[in-house]
Amino acid sequence: MKLETLAVHAGRSIDAGSGAVTPSITLSTTFERAANGSFPHEFVYTRSENPNRHALETALAALEGGAAALAFSSGQAATAAILQSLSSGDHVLLADDLYHGTRHLVKQVLARWGLQADFVDMMDTAAVEAAIRPNTRLLWAETPSNPRLKIADIARVTEIAHVHGALCVIDNTWATPIWQRPLDLGADMVMHSTTKYFSGHSDVLGGCVVVKDANTDVLPRLRDIQKLSGAVPAPFDCWLIQRSLPTLPYRVRAQTESAGRIAEFLQQQPQVTQVHYPGLASHPHHEVAARQMRGFGGMVSLEVAGGQAAAVAVAAKVNLFTRATSLGGIESLIEHRASIEGADSPTPPSLLRLSIGLEHSDDLIEDLAQALG
Repeated sequence: MKLETLAVHAGRSIDAGSGAVTPSITLSTTFERAANGSFPHEFVYTRSENPNRHALETALAALEGGAAALAFSSGQAATAAILQSLSSGDHVLLADDLYHGTRHLVKQVLARWGLQADFVDMMDTAAVEAAIRPNTRLLWAETPSNPRLKIADIARVTEIAHVHGALCVIDNTWATPIWQRPLDLGADMVMHSTTKYFSGHSDVLGGCVVVKDANTDVLPRLRDIQKLSGAVPAPFDCWLIQRSLPTLPYRVRAQTESAGRIAEFLQQQPQVTQVHYPGLASHPHHEVAARQMRGFGGMVSLEVAGGQAAAVAVAAKVNLFTRATSLGGIESLIEHRASIEGADSPTPPSLLRLSIGLEHSDDLIEDLAQALG
């Protein structure tokens, strides 16, 4: 089935008892046993499993083309589960440009548990290979990355990981399975903040991990972490995310079309020193992006002449864009990333990140034009 069809039907079924077309929300935390002590309904306790979470996980695995998916209460919980599946003394190699929460989780929390980590430019595969250690167990890439939209060659990075006996994880939050299929390119796992494009309405928190191979030994470890740590989404959260999936292909296409137009507009503005968008021919890895992506996504970053003060001033002048964290929702957002990332942020202080929503691109361009002055 095509992705549009999967987005509507995966994980959904007509209720056998009532004939309801819309799935119900199962709020019960516990489920009845049979007289002999067995579980005829397959569910035991909502922390371990729940009908709404099962339906969402089925849909997410289908959309990414994976063998299994695990839903978590946030993208950070999904990230933590993957890293916690490693052992003390293991080494993980991460992209130098990635979500700042992932960097801080590794440095501030997991380093105390003995996890070793290095950060490398994933666009430079020679640097990636040179950074591999004998104890490297995982390569973690975001592509496009947050916030500079760097592009990692997924097939090549995965090949390097496998040659050295490591796994490869791709954070596919920005591209979504509509535009990019990392598992088809060889990656072992895909991670998402389902808060973003999957939910698409800025009203629910969630995360997920999709595993390519059901027989991999990392899958039972992830299931144990999901169940024992308890960082699972509530039934209503799962229901909300699954409700949004049928419109995912159409939302992402519209946001991408607008993002492309806005990136081209920004590239022509004298107040803008650089535009980060893989759909532009000027992007250093445009050819790699065109080869592994079917579309370039709804995120754009720009750097403003005059540094941080000038960038903050532009963000202060917008009318349609909302100054807020997050992305992937129906509303357009603008954010000065270095401010939110903290003192050790590697993000240029002149950078503004745009999440393009579903407003008309002409109106968004007009808003940016007046804000740039």
